[in-house]
Amino acid sequence: LIICNFHSPTKYNARDISERSEKVIMSEEASDSESQDIQEHNETVRALSAGLLQIYEPKLKEVKENLKELINKQNDLQIALTSEKSAFTSQQIQEVNEMFCKTKGNRLKRAHNMPLIVITGLPRSGKTTRAKELAKYFIDNGKGPVHIVSEADHIARSGYGVRESFTDTGKEKQVRASLKSEAMKLLTKTSLVILDGTNYIKGYRYEIFCISKNARTTQCTVHCAMTVEQRTSRREELVRNATSADSEGDVQLDSETFDALCQRYEEPQDTSRWDRPLFTVYGDDEMDLVRINNALYEQAPLPPNLATQNMPLSATNFLFELDKTTQTIIDQIASARKIGLEGPVEIPQAGMRAEVPPNMSVAQLNRHRRQFLNYVKMHTNVLKTKAYKDKVTRIKMQMHQIHQRTKNLRTKALEIQELKVNQCATKLQQLHYEESLVANSKRTPRKS
Repeated sequence: LIICNFHSPTKYNARDISERSEKVIMSEEASDSESQDIQEHNETVRALSAGLLQIYEPKLKEVKENLKELINKQNDLQIALTSEKSAFTSQQIQEVNEMFCKTKGNRLKRAHNMPLIVITGLPRSGKTTRAKELAKYFIDNGKGPVHIVSEADHIARSGYGVRESFTDTGKEKQVRASLKSEAMKLLTKTSLVILDGTNYIKGYRYEIFCISKNARTTQCTVHCAMTVEQRTSRREELVRNATSADSEGDVQLDSETFDALCQRYEEPQDTSRWDRPLFTVYGDDEMDLVRINNALYEQAPLPPNLATQNMPLSATNFLFELDKTTQTIIDQIASARKIGLEGPVEIPQAGMRAEVPPNMSVAQLNRHRRQFLNYVKMHTNVLKTKAYKDKVTRIKMQMHQIHQRTKNLRTKALEIQELKVNQCATKLQQLHYEESLVANSKRTPRKS
């Protein structure tokens, strides 16, 4: 058996044999009745275990050394991998991330930007030339279709002359409204709009600014400025050629109209938010097209505010019903205060309880109510459509049905409650009757 075990190391190794020998020795110490046979057996086991240890000990040392070498190689590989990873992250991954973020940011900005360029300046200041230069630059750079909304074209289509368009207030308003309407129609996610006109009124430029905010687009202003010498030379040309037409379509423009426009012209200011960013160009100076491109395509558009948002829709009698409901709630709170009730006040119309601070008086509640009504008036609009009325009627019918169901459920609940009360009363009577019988039986003495 021992020899068979020696030739099968998968079942018994040196440790197993030594443990078995120890067990045999312990059994020898424990039992005094066994003598010579057990001693011979133990000596044989010790000899075999010593032989096994001599055979496997060098192999075990070799395995341990190989294991240490493998562990050292693994540590070296981890250190090398960490250094290579850190170097790769700091150099190449950072560059790739920057390129990816830049590309992604440009795509996102391009997706929601619908740029608008407002050109302003006096007649004969080179506005149309600047508009064509801007259009050519953006088309060459692949910024999509470019639309030029020209004031001269609108004046020509209206049938008015330049003089009438700037001297007659009504005709001037019509031309401005036509320009603004066309600019609003052309604002899309892929096109660029250039508003080519005098745009000398800052209030009108503010209206265009509100349109840009409502459309969530970026905008810039290009001011075609003129020096005093340039204005004088332009006026002298108009005096000499009173009936001539220039490249901007300034037909019938005379010196008097030009002087009036110079006096009425409200130059754009960089401090005004509706004129920012502002790019001023004099005469034959070159425009900073790169800065204009960055202002339109590298900046986030301004978020729309309440002045440029559509008003929410509401019913025709909404304000009346709101006034009536809020007044009813305050009356209920006041009546609860008079009775002396503390804590939340029950509001039957809403099916809820109102938490009102005890130190808040009725006058303060009325003041808050008026403030709330004024706020709602500023943020509501009236809708008088048949679809809305049908929807209101349908909702009222549903509310009526819910009210009827609630009423029926309350009636059933009361009936069940009364039935339970009657049953409880009957049981109590029975218990009292049984108790009285027991008491009487204890009081009456037994007959001998």
